[in-house]
Amino acid sequence: QVQLVESGGGLVQAGGSLRLSCAASGRTFSTYHMGWFRQAPGKEREFVSAINYSTSRKYISDSVKDRFTISRDNAKNTVYLQMNSLKPEDTAVYYCAASSGFRPFERSDYDYWGQGTQVTVSS
Repeated sequence: QVQLVESGGGLVQAGGSLRLSCAASGRTFSTYHMGWFRQAPGKEREFVSAINYSTSRKYISDSVKDRFTISRDNAKNTVYLQMNSLKPEDTAVYYCAASSGFRPFERSDYDYWGQGTQVTVSS
C-alpha cells in the first residue's frame, strides 16, 4: 500500500513558476514508477510527466515539454514537478500516481493516486 500526498499548488501569474511535491508513505517507494497527471474542469485527466523507479527514464507530454521537469528523491520518498513559464491553460488539479507496471502514459497502469493539488494560472 502506498499513500501519496501532493503539495505546492496555488495561484500564480502567467510566466511564473511552481514546484509540486508528492510525498509517499511506505518503504517501497523506490520500486514504483511515478507519474503526474492533471485534470482541468470538464476535461479528461491527462498525462503530464513520468519517471521510472531508478530515475533513468523520464517522459513528458508535448504540451509541457521544455517548461516542466520531473524528478524524484528516493531517499525522501518524494517526487517533484518543477513547472516554469506557466500558462493559463496549465490550470488544473494535478495528481501524482504510483505504478508497479510501467506504461507511463496510461492512467490504468497506475495503482495509487494522491488527492490532487490545485494549480491556477492567471493571465
